[in-house]
Amino acid sequence: MRDVIASPDNKFYKLLKKLDKKKYRDENSIFKAEGEKFLNENINFNKIIVKESKFEYFDEKYKISKHDNLTILKDNLFDEVSTQENSQGIIFLYSKNLNTIEDIQGDVVILDDIQDPGNAGTIIRTMIAANFQNLILTKGSVDVYNPKTVRATMSGIFKLNIIYETPEKIVEFLNNKNYLKIATALHEDSISYEKIELRENNAFIFGHEGGGVSEYLIENSDIKAIIPIYGNIESLNVSVATGIFLYKMREKLESL
Repeated sequence: MRDVIASPDNKFYKLLKKLDKKKYRDENSIFKAEGEKFLNENINFNKIIVKESKFEYFDEKYKISKHDNLTILKDNLFDEVSTQENSQGIIFLYSKNLNTIEDIQGDVVILDDIQDPGNAGTIIRTMIAANFQNLILTKGSVDVYNPKTVRATMSGIFKLNIIYETPEKIVEFLNNKNYLKIATALHEDSISYEKIELRENNAFIFGHEGGGVSEYLIENSDIKAIIPIYGNIESLNVSVATGIFLYKMREKLESL
């Protein structure tokens, strides 16, 4: 077995602890993903970190010792860098998506100031299921590379183009590329999402959990759309609304 990191003063161990914070994920352009399922994904990783007591299990099942980029941590140190209550004992480091808005082609989902990691993760999974590949988040939205969101995506985070940009640059890009901009918003001229007529390129905009889509993006949209609510409740959770909306849009796109 390889050498085991046993000291909390180890430089790499200190980096692992820092990666729980967005500042250090951004500085190093890497993030953590935890769980055995990532060994079954065909995704290039930068590093494998395994708990000492779990090494034999993973090596026997997956032959992880063949990887040059393998690090083993003493159990107590691994527990300090794990973000899961019942960890499986293995963590991966991946490079962040460094695409820009100009790399976007085709339909796009825009999340405006979404803050909840669980909502973001659920939306990413839903996007993949409904076959949408492009996600833009307004700057200031939740960091999708935080451990809770990565876990909620069930590896979906690796299957999307993910970009952060300002609302102004998003609108400029969409206008230049002749996108149909559809904001989900209760407005005096809102229409039911069932009545939307799509174009070749469409942008679907969803807003903050409490405040909804910003006035700026609403004013710069081509269509304001709503999902009808039939019961006595004011609104839907944003991840639920996004799922309902995107599946309806996928039905429409398949019939074009």
